[in-house]
Amino acid sequence: MPRPSGPARLSLLYAVVFTEIGIAMPFMPLWLDALGLDARVIGLLLALPIATRIAATAPLMSLLDRGLGPRRLILLGSLALSLTYALMPAAAGIAWPWLAALIVLNAVAGAPLVPCIDYLTLAAVRGDSRLAYSRIRMAGSIAFLLANLAGGVLLSVLGGRLAVPLLLTGLALGAALVAWRSRAVAALPPSAAGAGRPRLPLKLWLCIGAAAAIQASHGAIYGFGSIYWTSQGIPAAWVGSLWATGVLAEIALFAALPALPAAWRSPVRLLGAGAVAAILRAVGMFLLGDHLAALVPLQCLHGLTFGATQLGAMAAVSAYAPDGARGRAQGTLSAVNAGISVVATLGSGVAYRAGGPLAFLLMAPLAAAGLGLALASRRASGVRLETDRQP
Repeated sequence: MPRPSGPARLSLLYAVVFTEIGIAMPFMPLWLDALGLDARVIGLLLALPIATRIAATAPLMSLLDRGLGPRRLILLGSLALSLTYALMPAAAGIAWPWLAALIVLNAVAGAPLVPCIDYLTLAAVRGDSRLAYSRIRMAGSIAFLLANLAGGVLLSVLGGRLAVPLLLTGLALGAALVAWRSRAVAALPPSAAGAGRPRLPLKLWLCIGAAAAIQASHGAIYGFGSIYWTSQGIPAAWVGSLWATGVLAEIALFAALPALPAAWRSPVRLLGAGAVAAILRAVGMFLLGDHLAALVPLQCLHGLTFGATQLGAMAAVSAYAPDGARGRAQGTLSAVNAGISVVATLGSGVAYRAGGPLAFLLMAPLAAAGLGLALASRRASGVRLETDRQP
């Protein structure tokens, strides 16, 4: 079987893609707010890319099981991202529905990027036991952290309306350049003709549901955390630092995980830790989200709410997804995650407009549901289920 290139090349791909995400995630909501849009419209615009990924990610990732090169998806997606980011200020000056249309196209372009690199990294880890997914993926978190810090400073100097679209356009072009210059990374071989589509096991579906519910519980803080903090008088540079604090905790977990006993690296243990931390974080944001001293430890929980959940999901896909369906499993994880997150993001927009920090508290039941699904996966048998029709 062809082997992917080394971990350094995969780490570079993570770094360039997550630099762009590190600007977009915390500061796009602030840019939308600077346009003077209503909170409900902001919630809709933030939910649109999530909804788009529901439809786009799984079909695009399924192409990898048929032999399409991952590098090509990364290259074309990054070029399309740069174009849509560049056009967003003009669209916003016309009317927000035009901006919404560009956001949808932007989401289609970006949908396969991170799942595609995850797919390649898991293939590398399965082919070489000396590699650890968390150590390679850590490059993306470090890039996200640096982007948070630099973004906060640049926004303070240039102002959100100017800096955000310019930064995102340039970063997407940079990602395209790296993908173009990188040596192609070999994919897993496509399914054999006539072999049918392998079914996904029940335990994998339960782990996917658990990870999606826990990640969706970030909806309120991703969408309105920065807006709420600045409304309470916290400077933009501190907003970037708060996001950076969460990513530092994530990086620490990624670096330490390979040294932990194997039992603590199981999908159920990692997903369970992420769920419990997400419940604590949701309650803490509701009660103390306007106190800077409390926000630092609350953001440290991100190491578990995102980091442990991500690692648990990847462990489940690597362990339970059958050959010939790994790209589809990766895309399904992203699509289910998006499906739950779009509801959480829309709901958080309505809740934030009505009750401010109440939106954060409403994320706790989602995390609790994720905990229940993770525990259920422990008892799941090897029964295989899938909603897809067989060819």
